[in-house]
Amino acid sequence: MNFTRWSARLPGTQRRAAARADRTPATPPQSPATGSAPAAAPGAASGSGAVPAARAESTPAKDAEPVPTLDGLSVHDILGKVPALAAVVYGPDHRIAYLNAAYTALFGPRTPGTRARDTLPELEELGLLPLMDQVLRSGKPRTVKSRRVSVHAPALTTTPPAQQSGPDCEPRPRQGYYTFTCSPISVGEGTAAQRGVLVFAADVTDQVEAAERLRASERRQREAAVTLQRSLLPQELEQPDDLRVAATYQPGGKDTAVGGDWYDVITLGAGRTALVIGDVMGRGVRAAAVMGQLRTAVRAYARLDLPPHEVLQLLDGLATEIDATQIATCVYAVHDPNEGRLVYASAGHLPILVRDPEGTVHRAAEPTGPPLGTGGWLHTSGSLPLGPGSSAVLYTDGLVERRDEDIDEGVAALERAFAGATGSPQVMCDRLIRALGVTQEHDDDVAVLVLQHPARTGHDAELFHNAALELLGGVEAAPRARAFASGVLASWRFPTDLRDLGVLATSELVANSLQHGTPPMRLRLRRTDRRLIIEVTDGDDHLPRRRRAEPADEAGRGISIIATIASSWGSRRTPGGGKAVWCEFALPTGHG
Repeated sequence: MNFTRWSARLPGTQRRAAARADRTPATPPQSPATGSAPAAAPGAASGSGAVPAARAESTPAKDAEPVPTLDGLSVHDILGKVPALAAVVYGPDHRIAYLNAAYTALFGPRTPGTRARDTLPELEELGLLPLMDQVLRSGKPRTVKSRRVSVHAPALTTTPPAQQSGPDCEPRPRQGYYTFTCSPISVGEGTAAQRGVLVFAADVTDQVEAAERLRASERRQREAAVTLQRSLLPQELEQPDDLRVAATYQPGGKDTAVGGDWYDVITLGAGRTALVIGDVMGRGVRAAAVMGQLRTAVRAYARLDLPPHEVLQLLDGLATEIDATQIATCVYAVHDPNEGRLVYASAGHLPILVRDPEGTVHRAAEPTGPPLGTGGWLHTSGSLPLGPGSSAVLYTDGLVERRDEDIDEGVAALERAFAGATGSPQVMCDRLIRALGVTQEHDDDVAVLVLQHPARTGHDAELFHNAALELLGGVEAAPRARAFASGVLASWRFPTDLRDLGVLATSELVANSLQHGTPPMRLRLRRTDRRLIIEVTDGDDHLPRRRRAEPADEAGRGISIIATIASSWGSRRTPGGGKAVWCEFALPTGHG
């Protein structure tokens, strides 16, 4: 930095320059008459012994004006003109010595010498009298902040009461907030002086109301943020035939930054159900928006009926496209009641917990892949037994993660709580949240998804049946399959029209598999309390598609017939190679 250009502006620069000029020898001007320099003034210094002018300036001039003091001002002169409330009391019973105009304008005039407890009831209502006692005893000031004052008195004014007139001085309700400070003082002079208290109140109504407006605005913003978050979650969970499912979401903290936790339940058809839970890292509307896009994508990919690890593989690429800076964890699991297993894939998410019918809790293996959005990794699938009588819980880290302990300790605590949790899935969700100490003040979002595969007995067991037939022997398998389906559907006491539709669908599915598939082939019939499911599997992995058959075509109408008579149909590749083609029929209301 060039200090030369700034030196003229530094304090004292001009004085030091003048001092240097005094020390520099100079040719004095010649006298007009004599042509010689004028004589030096008496007492003036010369040469190096001269006193710098800058130091001489520090000596006050004899004719300088005196500095005014406050000694001549009275209490009336000072406190009487400030807009704050001021009262002076003295003695142990706090007798009134002085009230300024602002105080009397708010509470009305009072008689000097009277006790504050009798004539200043507002101080007692505000709880100031005990505070004033403490001030007298300790000799130290005390302050109370933002006390609410509500009176019916004239508006605050500094005009003396004797001069107040007109409509503006009509008494009207006044409400405000004041910060009161009680300071010890000495009232009186000499031997008559007594200890007293100065009560000084500053109007902080504007600050309090502004803070309240800010809090109200934050509450509205948080409510809007939570509404946004909840609107992105399922408004009502799909309820599969074979599972009982419930979920709970609780936003964390009291700020407006919503999180990215989500869950979903998706019925895939043929009795299979997909269960999803995930968490987008970070907080805020951006995290919620990414969460909403991922949840929508999961539902779309689930309709393809892909294996769990392939669904996560697709999500991984999509997450990178949505926002390369966002990372999300996710578990995608599929339950097949025919297999009695939960097949899952985990992208960096916490392990699923499964409780078997004996009450033992099993923890899923480590995540089968990294979080979504990292890219370039291959996910794999794992599986857990989930037969009748078993339960499972999927959750986000807000349930088990604490700042003062390792997350494995939180998962272990959840295992213990899950082992003893009973009741419906919704009751279990609530009990797990309470057992893990999650309250309204919890600083992280929490999502919990509980599913139960109940062991049915009695009349409920009569509503769930399975029947299967291995298709062997080539073309003669078709009539054998029709006969098998007819007998099974009759034993399940289905109406005649539904039985006929079921036999027709069986015939078409088997014929399609015999023509386009390869062994091994299998026919499976399943009924629940709400639908009839017919499924045919074979060893070929080419999925059928519906197409328009021309009038002259002798084939190609099987899938069109299935799509016309059934409530829904679909196909998928099976894990060991091959495919499954299925259709469903909704049962009449009250059947069974």
